[in-house]
Amino acid sequence: MSQHNISTVAHLIAEPVRAVILITLANGNALSASALAEAAGVTAQTASSHLAKLLDGGLLTVESKGRHRYFQLAGEHISHALESLASIGPVTPAWRNTPNRSARELRFARCCYDHLAGQIGVAVTQSMLRRRFVVEAGDRQYALTACGNTWLQQLGVDAAPQITDHTGHARQCLDWTERQYHIAGPLGARLMDAFVAWDWMRKSPVARSVTITSKGWEGLEKHFDIRRNMGEAAALLPQTDHPVDGQPAFA
Repeated sequence: MSQHNISTVAHLIAEPVRAVILITLANGNALSASALAEAAGVTAQTASSHLAKLLDGGLLTVESKGRHRYFQLAGEHISHALESLASIGPVTPAWRNTPNRSARELRFARCCYDHLAGQIGVAVTQSMLRRRFVVEAGDRQYALTACGNTWLQQLGVDAAPQITDHTGHARQCLDWTERQYHIAGPLGARLMDAFVAWDWMRKSPVARSVTITSKGWEGLEKHFDIRRNMGEAAALLPQTDHPVDGQPAFA
C-alpha cells in the first residue's frame, strides 16, 4: 500500500461525475458510455473523458462488442471499496426517511456487485444466523455450517467446494445504509443467483435496485421468516445482538 496509490484512487473516486459512474456500475453490470453519460447527467464527450481516466486508473475494464464499448468495474474489490467509503459517517434520519423513491428502493433491496444488500440482504443474513446455517468465524467472515449446507442443497442451491473450502467464501460486507453486515463472497453470489433464477427477485438493468416478486415474498416468508406485511420497512429486519459499532439494529 502506498500513499501515491491511495491519493490517485481517492482523486479518481472523489470527482462527482466519476463517483456516479462507479456507483452506477456497482451492481456488476456492463453499460455503454451513452448509458453512463445519461446516468451522470453529462454529455457523451464529458463521460468519455472521465471513463478514460477511470480505465487508466484501473477502476474499470472495457469490452468491445461491434461498434459499442461496454464498461464495468474492474472487480468486486472496487464495489467493496465504494461500499466501505459510503459507510463512513452517519446515515442521517433525513436520509433514512427520504421521500425520494429511488433512495428508498436502494435502501430496501439492491445489488452490491454480485450479492444482495439493503434491508432485505441484512434480513436474509440475520435469518441464516438465527438458524445457525452460518456462524460468525472471525476476521469479518461467516462460515457455512453442516446444517446450512444441507439446507442449501434442499433449496436447490449448489454449495460448490469454493463456498465451503475457501477463505472468504462468506465475507461479512458492511451494509452502508443499515450499518450491519450482509453476506458477500461466493456464498452471497450463489444466493443472489438463486433468488433471480427462482424469480423471487428481479434486478434492474440500469440501476442497483432489486424488486421482490410475489413469488419471492412467499419464498422469503417460508424460508427466512421475512414477511411483506409487517408494517414499516424496518420491521422486516430481525433484532440482532451484534449491531455494528454499537448502534441499535434499527437506528
